[in-house]
Amino acid sequence: MNSITMELNVDNLILGALREDISSEDVSTNAVMPKAQQGMVELLVKEDGIICGLEVFKRVFTLLDSNTECVFTAKDGDSVKKGQKIGEVRGDIRVLLSGERTALNYLQRMSGIATYTSKVAKLLEGSRTKLLDTRKTSPNNRIFEKYAVTVGGGHNHRYNLSDGVLLKDNHIGAAGGVAKAIKMAKEYAPFVRKIEVEVENLDMVKEAVEAKADIIMLDNMDTETMKEAIEIIRASKHKIEIEVSGNVTKENISRLTGLGVDYVSSGALTHSSPILDLSLKNLHAI
Repeated sequence: MNSITMELNVDNLILGALREDISSEDVSTNAVMPKAQQGMVELLVKEDGIICGLEVFKRVFTLLDSNTECVFTAKDGDSVKKGQKIGEVRGDIRVLLSGERTALNYLQRMSGIATYTSKVAKLLEGSRTKLLDTRKTSPNNRIFEKYAVTVGGGHNHRYNLSDGVLLKDNHIGAAGGVAKAIKMAKEYAPFVRKIEVEVENLDMVKEAVEAKADIIMLDNMDTETMKEAIEIIRASKHKIEIEVSGNVTKENISRLTGLGVDYVSSGALTHSSPILDLSLKNLHAI
């Protein structure tokens, strides 16, 4: 993340997280460290993975005290190993103690997403299919989590509801059918926006093709039905991209690699990836 992104879109989120953790004061730190004292603490890796979120980690401390220094020996996207030291934080010990948990929460969460995404993306290597995330992110953390997906080798689907048209089952129900929903979306949305529609059976696929959707998402279909749907879509004279979705995980994505679809989207990248275990250790005065 660059400095402009940080200042415009991230700082207020980090400050909110810090306020959540320090509502009035850090009682424990103030009890044992009543006055300023310079110190240093090491950033250690406790399991193998992909590191992500180092600038966010650093920003937690510099928002508490701009004089805090972070020195890293790794960068976002690097593979890291258990036992590896990847950085040091130097500054007022009170800042190091008070910012520790929030900084690690961001770094562990983002690194976990990058690590899991990397594992899933590797399973699609050699195919034409791009791995996408979804909007199944934790509230107020979307910018961090979607960034982590890209660091892990995935791609971002739409960022939010203002970012693109995706007609899901309830939109279709509200409009009164696939064709009606697509027609209404084309009339309302700017011409630069693609119209994507989620379908659950072959009748919906045919209706979406006839209505000239730009992207058709095959949702929760078995493999044979997906193959039939793809044949129907590919036979259309209108160029339509194909996305597959529905409980896609590292364990089951292999069944999709040979389908030749354009995209596979997986909510698991952000809602089910475990953290990468990291710690700040060996704090001492300098």
